[in-house]
Amino acid sequence: MPTQILFIQGAGETTHDQWDNKLVDSLARELGEAYAIRYPRMPDEADPHYQAWKAAVVAEFQTLEDGAILIGHSFGGTVLLHALAEEWPAFEPGAVILIAPPFMGAGGWESDEIAGSDDFSESLPEGLPVLIYHGSEDDTVPFAHIEAYARAIPDAVLCSLPGRDHQLDNDLADVAKDIRSLAA
Repeated sequence: MPTQILFIQGAGETTHDQWDNKLVDSLARELGEAYAIRYPRMPDEADPHYQAWKAAVVAEFQTLEDGAILIGHSFGGTVLLHALAEEWPAFEPGAVILIAPPFMGAGGWESDEIAGSDDFSESLPEGLPVLIYHGSEDDTVPFAHIEAYARAIPDAVLCSLPGRDHQLDNDLADVAKDIRSLAA
């Protein structure tokens, strides 16, 4: 049975079909048939709201089994992390992977909808692999946000990718390699 992966897209008009689909395609190519990727369309991607996205993510959790890997890109990563912190799912995730997520709170961005959190260690179970990837040439989410996540999730593995953009140049080979190593 293939390992389940839930990939939560980023925000922005046409992001699902013209941007993050390239990330999902790259991941699927790199991982092969041993992994089954779910890539749901998030509500109102051009004008996203946290509560609506959180509800969609939590609904997706109902379809997952123990060991499923949770991936969120950009705003989708922020929503994924905050949803987990607020409402832990019934299954046990195998890992949480965040790609270029904006940090909400000190050292990041302000949000009227997402409460800033300077410490996620209390809301994530001990031993859960959390990997955070960020390209050094990201012109959408400042690279400094990875440092804020380093403080908020001290056990996270930070993967800074020199020269890569917000979409990690549409190449998730590094992410796929790390996913395969988690299973080993």
